Amino acid sequence: MDVPLDFGQKLLFIGGILSLLASLLHIGVIIGGPDWYRFFGAGEELAKMAEKGSLYPAAITFGIAVVLAAWAWFAFAGAGLVWKPPLLRTGLIAISLVYLLRGLVLLPMLLLSPEKVNSFAVWSSILVLVYGLFHAAGTWKAWTQLS
Repeated sequence: MDVPLDFGQKLLFIGGILSLLASLLHIGVIIGGPDWYRFFGAGEELAKMAEKGSLYPAAITFGIAVVLAAWAWFAFAGAGLVWKPPLLRTGLIAISLVYLLRGLVLLPMLLLSPEKVNSFAVWSSILVLVYGLFHAAGTWKAWTQLS
């Protein structure tokens, strides 16, 4: 009989889905090419490099996709759905912190360089902050089960 997920595990499951979707989106950007790099805010420099056939944008984007997929694995492991990687608790804390800090970077940007704040900076920061909240709250709520 399957045991239903508790609240913390559900939060980590959602966090894992979000990380996995972000990973797949990065793969989509590689496939979509220069226009996708532009649309998703990677910057004109990477888009131009991709137009010229450079492998650098794809390599960087693929690296990010791999990291995000690993983060999804950690969240799914915390939810009890896949085998646990080493240092699960430490990893989930680090992942949560990276997401939260990346999400909160908008605040100093607004104070120090408001001219650099565009719609991409706003919506990406909000999304990543939500990712971090799911990971952090799930880690906190599932803490005793993560050992």
